[in-house]
Amino acid sequence: MSSPSGNRPDEPRSVNDVSPQTHWLFGGEVSEYPRCVTQRLVHWASETPSRTFLAEREGAQRAWRTLTFGEAMPCVARLAQALLDHGVSVERPLMVLSGNGIDHALLACAAMHVGIPYVPVSPSYALLSEDFAKLRHAVELVTPGMVFVDDEARFEAALAAIGDARMTCVATLPSQWALALETLAATPARAEVDEAHAGVTADSIAKLLFTSGSTGMPKAVINTHRMLCSNQAMLAQRLAFLSRRKPVLVDWLPWHHTFGGNTILGMTIHNGGSLYIDDGNPTAEGVRRTVANLREISPTFYCNVPKGFESLVEHLRDDDALRTSFFRDLEMMHFGGAVLPVHVRDALDAFGEQALGHPVPMLTGLGSTEACLAFCTEEASGTPGLIGRPVPGMSLKLVATDDKWEARLKGLNVTPGYWRDAQRTAEAFDDEGYYCTGDAMRFVDPDRPERGLIFDGRLSENFKLVTGTWVNVGILRLRLIEHFAPLVQDVVVVGEGRDALAGFVVLNVPACRQHLGDAAPSSLDALAHDGTLHQWFAQRLATHRQGQSSSMRLERLLLLDRPLSVDRGELTDKGSVNQRLVRERYTELAEYLYAEPPRDARVILPCQRTSAR
Repeated sequence: MSSPSGNRPDEPRSVNDVSPQTHWLFGGEVSEYPRCVTQRLVHWASETPSRTFLAEREGAQRAWRTLTFGEAMPCVARLAQALLDHGVSVERPLMVLSGNGIDHALLACAAMHVGIPYVPVSPSYALLSEDFAKLRHAVELVTPGMVFVDDEARFEAALAAIGDARMTCVATLPSQWALALETLAATPARAEVDEAHAGVTADSIAKLLFTSGSTGMPKAVINTHRMLCSNQAMLAQRLAFLSRRKPVLVDWLPWHHTFGGNTILGMTIHNGGSLYIDDGNPTAEGVRRTVANLREISPTFYCNVPKGFESLVEHLRDDDALRTSFFRDLEMMHFGGAVLPVHVRDALDAFGEQALGHPVPMLTGLGSTEACLAFCTEEASGTPGLIGRPVPGMSLKLVATDDKWEARLKGLNVTPGYWRDAQRTAEAFDDEGYYCTGDAMRFVDPDRPERGLIFDGRLSENFKLVTGTWVNVGILRLRLIEHFAPLVQDVVVVGEGRDALAGFVVLNVPACRQHLGDAAPSSLDALAHDGTLHQWFAQRLATHRQGQSSSMRLERLLLLDRPLSVDRGELTDKGSVNQRLVRERYTELAEYLYAEPPRDARVILPCQRTSAR
């Protein structure tokens, strides 16, 4: 890559040195990295065979099932032989439908060890879907030669929906026709395994990860061994604490996402650490399991989404044993996926002071399915939205796009493209080979680019809740307009960085007046405060919320009492609402919308009479 002056931007530079329409920032050189993911697994099996590699809860007593590095490698070799014997290959990869687990990890490592792509799929495709549309799409695209589930009975309907005579089904707990995993694990490893492993190169496909599919069917992102191995070397250079002692992790983040599957599991393998698989999650029930795990296991590095930290803080506040165990060996924390609320950050700092005499640094960063972890802070910072600098080996190009700077990436950790999708691959990269992220970024200090970057939102209208869940604004908006017809002209969806969605309602004034008849007020301001309209919207809001997930469900509404403006860019010439701009302009109104109890008479809750005038 060349800068406008013709030189490679190997060092951070002032943005004044480059084109006013394009800025570059380079993370520096990356150190050597392994040829393939399991090269480090082989190393640790020899160097620290008795060290715990993975552990998970099992049985009614929730005892820890542990697996050492010395135990893992022979099992990986036997499973790899079984995969080869069953014809699993690059064209017919291994697909995993279950969540995180030791058996999942062993099969994944076995596939990668002999050059077979491993494809972890969100369990929700199989367990929460009624039509299995995304699962069918994934199977049709990937054409797996083998599918693994932990419990055949739980996945019975999904397996029936994707039945393929050429596809072998394997289960830890088979119930009907699935092959038992223990049968595969008993396969003697032959020379074929070593031969296949020797043929794995850095450019071999390690795994296929699916995108969220928020704007259509999910895409299968090619993750090569070079991507995964170089990214771990990048993180080891940036995060010095990883070299001081082997990491101990207690983590629930799903392996079908890049942070859980590449960063966390990869960090364990690369650094010879121990990963205790947390069977909890950031829900009222799930956090109790997380708390039980953290009372027993003291992590050195703890990662979570903001909602997870928020749930954990409530237990840390009153549980001395949890607080002592959690902070005992903790060197660093990391959040991602959304904005960490200030009160959560302050509470964690206070607990760290209480337990250790000092706060534990909280890092953050930014990654993607296409680029693994691409940005990372090096020290604690209270700057909202800070994502740090590009990791070593990563080149960032910021391109002026409207009023934002679009981030484009090039590096060893960037995907070569999408599996069996040449058109989308071509569309994803610019003419210099940079991956176009769709993210906006800006410098903390334009004159000192080494201070890092701030995430400035998606260039599209979509955003994330505090849980890290993407909200597809376009689809939700259309559903809302349909549901609240005919009294709405549009709905602006808000809730970025919050735990629930809400909406600003642009009223269809003629329809509202017709609905109210002779009693209709004449002004928009009066309509926005009308009690009869409020009751109608409250009832419709209640029915809208039934059976909807958090990313498709509004918790409250606020009726706008002044028209949006074309001149201010809030409306296009065609009358379409600029969702992003309205959200940015109405931040104060959003605070009224989320206030508890509501302080604004225009705020509407489901089936609740409001104090309309």
